[in-house]
Amino acid sequence: MKSKQEQRSEETKKLILESAANLFAQKGYDAVTIREIAKDAGCSHTAIYLYFKDKVTLLHQLSLPPLHQLHQKLQAIAKVDSLSSERKLKEISLEYISFCLKNRNMYDIFFNAKSSRVDEKPELEVNQLRLEIFELLKSIIRENLSISNDEQLLAFSRIFYYQLNGVLSTYSYQHEPLDILMERLKPTFNLAIEILLLGSQEKLK
Repeated sequence: MKSKQEQRSEETKKLILESAANLFAQKGYDAVTIREIAKDAGCSHTAIYLYFKDKVTLLHQLSLPPLHQLHQKLQAIAKVDSLSSERKLKEISLEYISFCLKNRNMYDIFFNAKSSRVDEKPELEVNQLRLEIFELLKSIIRENLSISNDEQLLAFSRIFYYQLNGVLSTYSYQHEPLDILMERLKPTFNLAIEILLLGSQEKLK
């Protein structure tokens, strides 16, 4: 059984994380200070450092668990041998879109706060995981387009990623339940992928 002090510590840590998540979502990661998080959580700014080394640690605590879960789901889809390359790309894309819309208040923090370029070696753990997700997407695009040139593959993967994020920016403020929204728009999303693949294949000829 946990002592009262241990319970208080866990409650304080939870409040700090909740305050950080709310403030990051409202104001953006860069604009929020440790002092603001502490004030919102009802503790001193020095108390935060008992639980979290810095703001990047807060970002990791908030982002890594859901991103790991997403990565595992995408890996599982990529490993299904019975799916065609195009079907894998569609399923992975829909899973990514669904994840981001489910976390519509935080997905920008999950993927963009303290982000680095995808063609550079990342230093932060969160950027390493983001890159792994992008590399998985690249591998499926390589399967679909049979691209051997790495620079070309990166360019086409970026274009595809822009498409996914365009979808997210269009529907991130929808108040329609996620399952209904995804069911309604799934045919359109799949058609967009088909068109993007056809255009890419034509460009590569």
